[in-house]
Amino acid sequence: MMHAPLSSAPSHEVPTSPPRSGGRLKRWIIGVVVLLAIFAGLVAIKGAQIVAMINAGETFVPPPESVTSAQAESFGWQATQGAVGTVLAVRGVTLSAELPGVISDIRFESGASVKKGQVLVQLDTSSEAAQLTGAEADAALARLTRDRVEKLLTQGANTQSELDAVRARAVQAEAAVAHLKTLIAKKVIRAPFEGRVGIRQVELGQLVSPGNPIASLQSITPAFVEFQLPQQALAQVKQGQKVRIRVDVFPGSTWEGELTTINPEVELSSRNVRMRATVANADGRLLPGMFANVEVLAEKTTPVVAIPATAVLFAPYGDSVFTLAEGKDAAGKKALLARQQFVRLGERRGDFVEVTSGLKAGQTVVSSGVFKLKNGAAVVLNNALAPPVEAAPQPVNP
Repeated sequence: MMHAPLSSAPSHEVPTSPPRSGGRLKRWIIGVVVLLAIFAGLVAIKGAQIVAMINAGETFVPPPESVTSAQAESFGWQATQGAVGTVLAVRGVTLSAELPGVISDIRFESGASVKKGQVLVQLDTSSEAAQLTGAEADAALARLTRDRVEKLLTQGANTQSELDAVRARAVQAEAAVAHLKTLIAKKVIRAPFEGRVGIRQVELGQLVSPGNPIASLQSITPAFVEFQLPQQALAQVKQGQKVRIRVDVFPGSTWEGELTTINPEVELSSRNVRMRATVANADGRLLPGMFANVEVLAEKTTPVVAIPATAVLFAPYGDSVFTLAEGKDAAGKKALLARQQFVRLGERRGDFVEVTSGLKAGQTVVSSGVFKLKNGAAVVLNNALAPPVEAAPQPVNP
């Protein structure tokens, strides 16, 4: 049997897949586009938010600031020249013994008031008293001898030289008596003037030498207050002007006095002039050595416009205040507005400061809270918290 030759069937080759690089690129492109779309959406949303915030900010009206107010007042101020002074006694000495001796009697108490001529201390004078007795006897004998010789001379029984000798002897005896009496008097220490005696520095039986301090004696009614002013003040002050005295010891009290002495020379080192005022000090509370605040008052008062110092906004380019007036805020509603106004300032006295220009009496200004204001800001008044304003404030110690 014949077999036909086997013919090989045509082979079918499996086709290979095309490269995938094109698909990846497509997917990357799609992803980038999606991300860009998301980013653009976010930017659009954020931009819309920013625009909305800007619009809200433009239409936002800040709430009014709470402040206190005060009126610019017209005062009759008396110009003053201020200085720091020291209280001095009109008369003041340290009592001491002129001669040595033992203290036999003390007739004063520390801090007591004494009269002029009052005996304060007695030194022992027993030795001088004994000598005085003998000296007085010699003086009596010398007088008798002088009288006898004078009678004899009229009778021609002696010479003129003998009379001269006995006369000289009588004078010497009288001088010896006077000398001893002076020594005894000097051992009695008296008050040279009326005043207040200080703390006693000696004791009974103590031996004192010349110059040893016994006690101080001060006459403080009236009292002196000495101070200095710059030479420029000479054009505004003169003798007889009134002065006002204050001391820290008595913060609520003042003493009135008069400018009694202006030194006729200017001190070269400081160009200041020493001055002295006399104060009545009837109550005796001003004591020598006290620190004092002195104000020399002008003869006339001048009208000034003054405001609380807290109402001033101090700045290098100029001082200003905020006045109050009715107006409309940023929302168009009626409100009380603060308007900044520049001013020139003068003398400051207590809590007040003088306004020389830029403000008139009767205008209302912001008295506290000026640091948080700007021109045209809306405010609301709350004067219940306004601090007191005084021309002569007295600090209170806690």
